[in-house]
Amino acid sequence: MSEPEGEPSDRSTGGLPTWLSAILPIVLLVLLLVAFVVWNPLGTVSVQAGEPLPDVSITQVTIPNTEIMVVHVVNNGPDPITISQVLVDEAYWEFRMAGAGGDRTLEPMGSARLILPYHVTPGFDYDIALVASNGATFHHTVVAASKTPGATSAVLWTLALIGVFVGVIPVAIGMLWFPAMQRMADRTLHAVLAFSAGILAFLVFDAGFEAFEFAAEVPGAYEGPILVVLGIVGSLLLVQAAMDRAGGDHPSSLVIAYGVALGIGLHNLAEGLAIGSSFALGRVSLGAFLVIGFMVHNVTEGPAIVAPLARGDRPAVAHFIGMGALAGVPTIAGGWLGNLAFSPTLGALFLAIGVGALLQVIFDIAGIVRRAGTLTAASNLLGFLIGFVVMYATDLYVAL
Repeated sequence: MSEPEGEPSDRSTGGLPTWLSAILPIVLLVLLLVAFVVWNPLGTVSVQAGEPLPDVSITQVTIPNTEIMVVHVVNNGPDPITISQVLVDEAYWEFRMAGAGGDRTLEPMGSARLILPYHVTPGFDYDIALVASNGATFHHTVVAASKTPGATSAVLWTLALIGVFVGVIPVAIGMLWFPAMQRMADRTLHAVLAFSAGILAFLVFDAGFEAFEFAAEVPGAYEGPILVVLGIVGSLLLVQAAMDRAGGDHPSSLVIAYGVALGIGLHNLAEGLAIGSSFALGRVSLGAFLVIGFMVHNVTEGPAIVAPLARGDRPAVAHFIGMGALAGVPTIAGGWLGNLAFSPTLGALFLAIGVGALLQVIFDIAGIVRRAGTLTAASNLLGFLIGFVVMYATDLYVAL
């Protein structure tokens, strides 16, 4: 008599109990490892075992005032390394090391600050070289040096204001297109949804390329490119799991709208990181035109949030406020975080997380259009292209 289809079998597998067949591969692997260590087949091979190469990264250089230069370093190698000398423009310079346990030795994965009493002339470039006790040398160039203002209350307040004008207000303005969307014909609304997907797709590429640029600056021990891939895949799967739990196979329009707001918020968090880190490194010149460029760029994100809600009952105002805050407020948080504790690792990770969340939301928007109409209709393809081009044009305005 055969067992019902889909029911687990209680019979043993290959003559072994089920529990034993489950742990057998693990037991064999342990025995294999023990045999390899005891036998040590590589011990009979006559090779010269080389020492691992030292690897120290200079993550950033800050200038609290014109008489001090602070070099932030990380030891990426597997062995401790001692910094014995520092050169600035090929001249040896005195320094003290903070954060390394009281001496000049960096433990594996350890970080520290090298504090140099050096007179800095704003606008000049400086070549910095660290010389380790074993002779290894690590270089870094400070381009157009300028004083870093630090995390003062005035700077944090300025970053909050910039976050409001760059992230919160533009998103809220863009959401005001919602009443017009409710009165659109189905074909036009689908094109608007495709337009929203085009906006999000641009953000995916924009943030994705930037994430891999940051990955090149991530200390080697953290495997920057793999960290970016992990952030993208991990956030995509986590957001998908959360939306499936909230709405099943076909999440509601409100759930999708919150997903769009979350994805945009994560992207704006990374945007705030860039602004805050620029303040931290003294490399920002946020004139009126730059702020206006950010505002024009981000106002197009508002329609992407509310477009999934254009059919059905209108949500309560509290939902619109919540979605606007979810998308815009992270710009402020990112600015503060970037000013207080920015690193290439942090920047790459947050950008990657934003990319993954945006990708998942694009899939859900495509699902809405597919269920209600034809995804590849000419109007939808044109709407997607227009959304992408509009974001590209506003991004150019920001860059210029």
